[in-house]
Amino acid sequence: MPDLLVEHHGIPVLVCDADGAAIATEQDALDHLVGAAFTSAAELIAVPAERFDARFYDLSSGLAGAILQKFSTYRLRLAVVGDISHHLRASSALPDLVREANRGRDIWFVADLDELAARLAA
Repeated sequence: MPDLLVEHHGIPVLVCDADGAAIATEQDALDHLVGAAFTSAAELIAVPAERFDARFYDLSSGLAGAILQKFSTYRLRLAVVGDISHHLRASSALPDLVREANRGRDIWFVADLDELAARLAA
């Protein structure tokens, strides 16, 4: 399935294909996510969790911080969609990041697209 632009409660959301390019570097995020958002006029990008390289979930690598900063710089919202429980169990810092991110409105970690739609409705 290709990336798909949908609207939830007036917000254009780019739902990325699970089989898309891996996001293993900051440049990958710019090329494959930020660029796609601007091309499609999306405000929020929903990316399957498995598209992110494992280093994204290892906060000591700095990859998550760099990617999340790019989203902030370009004023885009990000939803990481899917089960990341094994990454949460392997890290003492990641659960804190997820908890704090989910309190805000720009970066969310959600289990599925239904949860994302429900959060956008609130």
